[in-house]
Amino acid sequence: MRKLYTICLTFALLCAVAYAAKKYPMTAASIVPGARAEVAISKDKNGNTRLKMTVRHLANLANLTPRAAAYVVWLQERGGNSENQGQLKMDKNLKATFETVTPLKSFDVFVTAEQELRAKAPSGSEVLRATIQP
Repeated sequence: MRKLYTICLTFALLCAVAYAAKKYPMTAASIVPGARAEVAISKDKNGNTRLKMTVRHLANLANLTPRAAAYVVWLQERGGNSENQGQLKMDKNLKATFETVTPLKSFDVFVTAEQELRAKAPSGSEVLRATIQP
């Protein structure tokens, strides 16, 4: 009986965590009109913000004008500087996921098409954007 109780409690906690994730649609720029993306936000055990971005139909980098070397994910707190979070890697079916953890609570998340993966500041065309608010 105790084992069944533990299994049920574990299942309930997993459902609660999944339900607690809040989803935000991302707005696609006119240069990638077919792109669809959303960001799921949840809290980790330390109170940080866990971000999971899911992207579909984002244009191949070689098809952009001007061409770009990488899609870069950025986070920017209100009034703060943009921080490079890394590369959004598309598969052959033009799908991608990106995950990160941040101490930020209210911020913008956006994706740019950059000439350099390790860009210190966004300089390429913005292709996706969402505003995250608790």
